Amino acid sequence: MYGVRHRLSEDFPQYSAVIEYLKNTDLEFARLFEQYHQTDSKIYSYEMQRRAAVDLYVEQLKRMRLRLKDQLYAILRDYVNVDAVAAERAGAPAR
Repeated sequence: MYGVRHRLSEDFPQYSAVIEYLKNTDLEFARLFEQYHQTDSKIYSYEMQRRAAVDLYVEQLKRMRLRLKDQLYAILRDYVNVDAVAAERAGAPAR
């Protein structure tokens, strides 16, 4: 959508606690998260200016944001899956 912020915690509300945890404990996740946030901010800024001259650049940024989101989601999914397996092995209910 045009002129809309794409915050990761809003796109993946079921992972909001995990996102906060990984931002503070996983350097790779934190780096990707910061890159995602900066890219999203640039896109939002350009879209709010509505300058046609930057359309190609904005499309490149959107593709970058999507790649970053895919990487972040993979980390989130893997973290939750590993946590669920560990809980199952320990006999505790998965979260």
